[in-house]
Amino acid sequence: MKIAVVGTGYVGLVSGTCFAETGNTVTCIDIDKSKVDKLSNGEITIYEPGLEKIFLRNLKEGRLKFTTNLAEGVADAKIIFLALPTPPGEDGSADLKYVLGVAKDLGNILTDYKVIVDKSTVPVGTADKVHAAIAANAKVEFDVVSNPEFLREGVAVDDFMKPDRVVIGTSSERAKKLMGELYAPYVRQGNPVIFMDEKSAELTKYAANSFLATKISFMNEIAQLCERLGADVDMVRKGIGSDDRIGKRFLFPGIGYGGSCFPKDVQALIKSSEEVNYDFQILKAVEEVNEAQKLHLMPKINAYFNNNLAGKHFALWGLAFKPNTDDIREAPALYLIDALTAAGATVTAFDPEGMPNVKKQIGDKITYVESQYDALTNADALIIATEWAEFRTPEFEKIGSALKNNAIFDGRNLFEVNQIREMGYHYESVGRP
Repeated sequence: MKIAVVGTGYVGLVSGTCFAETGNTVTCIDIDKSKVDKLSNGEITIYEPGLEKIFLRNLKEGRLKFTTNLAEGVADAKIIFLALPTPPGEDGSADLKYVLGVAKDLGNILTDYKVIVDKSTVPVGTADKVHAAIAANAKVEFDVVSNPEFLREGVAVDDFMKPDRVVIGTSSERAKKLMGELYAPYVRQGNPVIFMDEKSAELTKYAANSFLATKISFMNEIAQLCERLGADVDMVRKGIGSDDRIGKRFLFPGIGYGGSCFPKDVQALIKSSEEVNYDFQILKAVEEVNEAQKLHLMPKINAYFNNNLAGKHFALWGLAFKPNTDDIREAPALYLIDALTAAGATVTAFDPEGMPNVKKQIGDKITYVESQYDALTNADALIIATEWAEFRTPEFEKIGSALKNNAIFDGRNLFEVNQIREMGYHYESVGRP
């Protein structure tokens, strides 16, 4: 099947590449000529484990193409995916200018029936708005479908190729048939393709991400309580996670969630609720808890240094909001950097993938090094903000010999408390005595 994907960001590039992997011919369209040139020449523009290999293969075999020309890119496509940014506006609502702008353009260039698919995370009612924007200029039949993505950064290729479920919102039998054919190779193991109306599909994505964000914030609240009561959040986590009704996932406490989805989607659902005069109190609390949690380590660090961080130097392991990605959007590490430097401290950081993006955003506000151990030089303490696998079993002798103080502030609970304290470290984590 011939497919077009408008937008080559995270969702667009992963989706386009994975559609090509099952034999479809995919044209990806983007207004950024330099990005299109890079991709056309085999230079991948995001970091995602497993993506580059299949990207290069499908590019070489001619199933994956890139262009800046919208009309050319969609000409032969049966299905057009809109994978465009929906950044939060000043009031928290999702900004639909990119989605609706392309929809308006599509109306002028459609020459035969197409299915236009909202792949971006969009508020309830967006499919109707997209339909209206296309219909204003369209002279042919078309359908608009909501097909939200459920990709986790770091394992997105597996999530796409072997999805837990595929959600498709459409009231059109014609569109339903085409979408069913497209996704058939991905659900051969029997995972469901769930058809529903467009508005329910749109809300499903927001509801899923907001529920997961709620689980994380709930456990961070439990961690706060554990610290005050002398309980161990790891034990509590295991105790409640063994209940099938609760489940084991998303119960790990830490210094808050970040990324491109959870913060934006929680914010957008709160705003959508306000627009229909509903006060979504739980989600407001989730957002508030998460913002505070990002700086959970700061009181511990301040207490250790007698509330005087001026002139202190910190090693920071981890910049990305989670491991196996270079995404730094809303990353807790950035909030820690702001707080530390505001207090007069300096920071040297290492992250396997996130450093170029941080440097683009904050420049030389901190120092960057090429290894986790180089970051320790002349540091008064080590702070861990991202749970990269290589940080889990470090050479503690190297850490101890490099640090001025044997102090580790761990925002991701990587180490066993008693073991590391027996080695002579002052060790602070989240929700553990």
